[in-house]
Amino acid sequence: MHSAAPSAAHTVDVVLPCLDEARALPWVLARMPAGYRPLVVDNGSRDGSADLARSLGAEVVVEQRRGFGAACHAGLLAATAPIVCFCDCDASLDPAQLPEVVDPVRAGDADLMLGRRRPQSLGAWPLHARLANAVLARRLRGRTGARLHDLGPMRAARRADLLALDVRDRRSGYPLETVVRAADARWRIAEVDVLYRPRAGRSKVTGTVRGTVTAVRDMSAVLVRPGRPA
Repeated sequence: MHSAAPSAAHTVDVVLPCLDEARALPWVLARMPAGYRPLVVDNGSRDGSADLARSLGAEVVVEQRRGFGAACHAGLLAATAPIVCFCDCDASLDPAQLPEVVDPVRAGDADLMLGRRRPQSLGAWPLHARLANAVLARRLRGRTGARLHDLGPMRAARRADLLALDVRDRRSGYPLETVVRAADARWRIAEVDVLYRPRAGRSKVTGTVRGTVTAVRDMSAVLVRPGRPA
């Protein structure tokens, strides 16, 4: 990880929800671009992830309430930089590509940028998870009109704007609710291709059919909620 500390105005905070990711953390943190500060949100790890992240120079946020959304939101609250990114902490996504997601937000060309996952091997994205993602993306397009093809976990937006969205889900529906609320608020939402690799270790969500079903259920509940007035 780069040790140079840029001025706060140019720092981007990267929220990394973490649950037993000791195998992936060294690679993830080593790939962090200069000017990007990793916030590892430990969500109940038992494999020493928190201590390992600290030893590698990352700031660690502890979120005792279990849930992907709870970890994401804790990281958002802990962030201080003007722009905040979210990225999986399992080495499936390359932090070196974060600037491709951030730059349109920094330039004022988009309010919310998502990384559209492009799998690099057959094992990178299980078929059941890919099909579920495609169905949810299609429903999202119908619900919001946003021309998106993926509910990608790599994303970027301005911190103050994200807080103003007041996203309430604390489980798997958090990323989708963010997009729905952003669309209701008439944000400019876009996506850019990012590489998707086989994760390090076993997925707690989309790596199993049960986890995928739970995520689809959480996200489907978000899609049927009434939208907020523009």
